Amino acid sequence: MYNRRKTRLVNFAEQPVGGDSPVSVQSMCNTKTENVEATVDQIKKLEAVGCEIIRVAVPDKKAAQALKKIKEKINIPLVADIHFDYQLALMAVENGVDALRINPGNIGSDQRVKEVALACKEKQIPIRVGSNSGSIEKELLQKYGGPTAEAMVESALRNVKILEENDFKDIVISLKSSHIPTTIEAYRLMAEKVDYPFHIGITESGTPWRGTIKSAAGIAALLTQGYGDTLRVSLTGDPVEEVRVGWQILKSLELRKKGVEIISCPTCGRTNIDLIALAEKVEKELMKIDKEITVAVMGCAVNGPGEAKEADIGVAGGIEEGLIFKEGKIIKKVKEDQLLEELMKEINKL
Repeated sequence: MYNRRKTRLVNFAEQPVGGDSPVSVQSMCNTKTENVEATVDQIKKLEAVGCEIIRVAVPDKKAAQALKKIKEKINIPLVADIHFDYQLALMAVENGVDALRINPGNIGSDQRVKEVALACKEKQIPIRVGSNSGSIEKELLQKYGGPTAEAMVESALRNVKILEENDFKDIVISLKSSHIPTTIEAYRLMAEKVDYPFHIGITESGTPWRGTIKSAAGIAALLTQGYGDTLRVSLTGDPVEEVRVGWQILKSLELRKKGVEIISCPTCGRTNIDLIALAEKVEKELMKIDKEITVAVMGCAVNGPGEAKEADIGVAGGIEEGLIFKEGKIIKKVKEDQLLEELMKEINKL
């Protein structure tokens, strides 16, 4: 639908990224990685809402040593996020990670980069090269007058080149800024130069309310222009919310299908039931259901079976009562206090 950019295929264990594979959703743990129990518990919660790739921070040897135990207890690819210390990258490879997130330019000499590249190549472990507006080399900031899209692209290409010189090409590239236009321009420029898959997102986007809006605006803009093979929504909050938002963006653009889609009207003076409370309760209940259906919660007959006729099932408010309809046809009339219960009964029959 959006003329997606053609890229090479890179595999994070059994999870494909790029090529003809669907855009995947990932997140990052905010636990201390050495706390295996807490980290695994969080990953399990993320798996339950559809996380397909998970990244953990590896700032020291304790974290690197914990990777093996974590990997044994989870069901999705595990990515180690490493900076500055090539030995941690080698430890992560030995402990069974499925991918690395590094910048080759900050882990030491050419020889050290070569060791990491050879270790990853031997075990078919891809490397994500990340360049964001906060990590651009000083000389590039001076050259371009700040963290511009051009600066981000040149920084990332420097790191890509280091890997390519070691005959390593299982690469994914990310170019993230907290400024949406800069991010979009950076991916556009990079797309003209390489065919590696793109990891997309808006970095440091903020708290769940603000960050969700900002991330949706930026990520959707990228996806509709054909850029993006895997995504992470970066929020200052529970990583579970990152995954939910990521999936909702893909579902809204009809790029992926997963779970229930809810449509609801904004209410107006014609509404005679507590539609806002009902919609919130329906949304909460439907989080427990894994069916690819569309459910409508509408305020009145005007916005009911007519406007929502494409929904698989829905409810439309009346005066202290409501109508339940399937595929645009009314199937029953119930009292307002029974709407949620009766709607859920019908949904469970689908």
